[in-house]
Amino acid sequence: MAGPKRPPGIKRVRDLVDGVLLMDKPVGWSSNDALIKSKRVLNAKKAGHTGTLDPFATGLLPLCFGEATKFSQDLLEADKTYETLVHLGVTTDTGDTEGAVLATREVNVTQEQIDAVLAQFRGDILQVPPMYSALKRDGKPLYEYARAGITLEREARPVTIHQLEFLSYEAPFLKLSVMCSKGTYIRVLGEDIGNALGCGAHLNALRRTRVGDLTLDGVITLDELTAHAEPLSLLAPVDALLSSFPAVQLTEELAKRFLHGQRIALGKEEVAVPDQPGRVRVYHDAKLLGTGQLQEYSILAPERLIATAQ
Repeated sequence: MAGPKRPPGIKRVRDLVDGVLLMDKPVGWSSNDALIKSKRVLNAKKAGHTGTLDPFATGLLPLCFGEATKFSQDLLEADKTYETLVHLGVTTDTGDTEGAVLATREVNVTQEQIDAVLAQFRGDILQVPPMYSALKRDGKPLYEYARAGITLEREARPVTIHQLEFLSYEAPFLKLSVMCSKGTYIRVLGEDIGNALGCGAHLNALRRTRVGDLTLDGVITLDELTAHAEPLSLLAPVDALLSSFPAVQLTEELAKRFLHGQRIALGKEEVAVPDQPGRVRVYHDAKLLGTGQLQEYSILAPERLIATAQ
C-alpha cells in the first residue's frame, strides 16, 4: 500500500545511506531504471551504478549508495564475465532480440568449425562499437543516429577476451561463457562469431555473472528488496567494492593523519605492510577509512577518503 502523499511543493527528505546493493537486473529494465527504483525503496540521497547492462540483459548490477559511489569507477574498469546464448543464422539491427531482423540464413556448422572460430576471438582483438550504443558523436549518443536511420563510421577499439568457453550447442543456439575487459560489447562478439561461421548471428540472451571480484552470490531482486522489512540490511558494506586490494590497518594516530590527507611512512610503525606497492584499502579498528597508494619506502599516500570516518 502506498504511503501518504506529500503536500505539493514539499520535497522528499532522503537518507544518508552507504553501501552496495548487488542487484539481479531483470529483462526489460535499463540500468538507470534499476538504480532509480532501488534508490526510492532505500530512500537514499546519493546513488550510482557501476556500468550499464543492456535492457534485454539480466544479472549482476552492483548499485552504489552514499560513500560507495566514490569507488564505483573501480568496477567500471574491472573485467566482466557473462553467459550468453548466440542465435546463429539470424541477424538483427541491434545485435540482440530487441532489434528488427535483417537477414536469415541456413545454419550448417560443425563442432570443429565452432572451436576454430572461437579460438580466433580469444586474447587481444579489435571491435567496432555498435550503432545501438551510448557512445557519443558530436554530443549525441550513437543510438539516436541509428534510430534515425543514420549509420556513422566507427573506429575499431582494442579489447581483451580473457576467456571464451564453449558451453553447449543445440542448433541454432550456441551457449558461451565470456570473461572480458571493460568496453567489450558481447553483442558485437556474438555477431562477429556468427559472421566468421558464415551464417550471421545475434544474441538471444545475456546474463552477467561477475564484475571484478563480485559474483551472483547474494544478489537481490527488486521484489525481494521491496518486500523486505529492513531493506537496508540487504546492503553489502562499502568495502565490498575493494576486496581485491590488500588491506592496511592503521594505529589511531596514523589514522588521524591519514584522514587529514597526510602521507605516512609505515616502515617505522607497528603496521603490517603489503609486499608490493600499489593501491590498498585502509582501516582503523576494522572501520574503512578509504583507499591509498602504497609507494616506495612504505609511504602511504591517501587517495579517496570516507567522509563518515572523519
